[in-house]
Amino acid sequence: MKYGLQATHENQLYLPFLRNCALPDPSSPSFQKHEFFVDMTCEGCSNAVTRVLHRLGGVQFDIDLPNKKVCIDSEHNVDTLLETLKKTGKNASYLGEKSAQ
Repeated sequence: MKYGLQATHENQLYLPFLRNCALPDPSSPSFQKHEFFVDMTCEGCSNAVTRVLHRLGGVQFDIDLPNKKVCIDSEHNVDTLLETLKKTGKNASYLGEKSAQ
């Protein structure tokens, strides 16, 4: 075990320092799914998006690199999410609320 990480199953990690953290529940009625355009051109760009969203916390997201879209489930308001995405240095804009599929 290195850095408190321990493999518990094939694709699962046990992170003891997170055991008391509540994970966001995207089925919660206060969670909304928002879609954003982010001018991503490579995997480095999508990694930057991942980094800033993880730092924000309280989000679950999908990145569609070919279409330059990021879909975010979050309780955060649109302005907070947009400002967070702009921290990547890429052009970003709000496309709208996405209906649950």
